[in-house]
Amino acid sequence: MRKNSVKNTRINGEVQRVLAQIIRGEIKDPRIAPMTSVVAVEVAPDLKTCKAWVSVLGDEKAQADTLAGLQSAEGYIRGQLARTINLRNTPQIHFIMDQSIAYGVNMSKRIEEVVASDRKAAEFDKGSKNEED
Repeated sequence: MRKNSVKNTRINGEVQRVLAQIIRGEIKDPRIAPMTSVVAVEVAPDLKTCKAWVSVLGDEKAQADTLAGLQSAEGYIRGQLARTINLRNTPQIHFIMDQSIAYGVNMSKRIEEVVASDRKAAEFDKGSKNEED
């Protein structure tokens, strides 16, 4: 099976959906933040391993705690995944913290700050030109 095949893409989507359900509804670990989402999943073509990128709304401590909680519950999650999805092999899951949402929010905030400072500079220039006239 090729990495970008239709079958692999379908398996990635299904594993992502089921992982999100398991994390949201079945894990009772208090370390896992309630606002945890599975951003992307990449299952290896041989179905032995899986990388799951998760995003957590919260500070760095909440992110670290959530990642530790998910790694400790990996066996349970893998068992639930095996019961839900009928695959030849149930992949071993490696959780990776995804920073893209936080990065996007930070960049949006910086862009807004630059636009606001440009507006102030334009208003200042307009006001100084009126005083010269």
